Amino acid sequence: MEEGLVYFEDLVVGSKASFGRYEVTREEVIEFATKYDPQPFHLSDEAAAQTHFGRISASGWHTCAMVMRMLVDNITERRQAGLGSPGQDELRWLKPVYPGDVLRVESELISKKQSQSRPEMGSFKSEVRVFNQDDVVVYSMKSIGLIRVRGS
Repeated sequence: MEEGLVYFEDLVVGSKASFGRYEVTREEVIEFATKYDPQPFHLSDEAAAQTHFGRISASGWHTCAMVMRMLVDNITERRQAGLGSPGQDELRWLKPVYPGDVLRVESELISKKQSQSRPEMGSFKSEVRVFNQDDVVVYSMKSIGLIRVRGS
């Protein structure tokens, strides 16, 4: 057991956190889209202008990756005894993310449960919302995390 780590027992249902700052760049949007999601509205201003996006926008999967970076940075900073994640629920891309946007995360711990079959670990669920610089929610999900139980 490492001193200073946050364990299952330390998690408080109802607790809220606000963290992260991710500046979205045009170069990164195009680079990600070129490699993983080469749809025209992620690659070209002209093509994007012909869609409801109006201008080049980040892939939703790129947004997921940006959010993951902020989540991991937060977990590392808080020194959480994390064990990964079995998935996410209710993932929603609510508004486009554009180059120049600055993203941040707000989360609320909504439940936690110790495993019956593996008592050395527990799980927790958080409602995660991601905001742009105008405080508009652009992304939401329910994140499920696994975490060590103290003394295991």
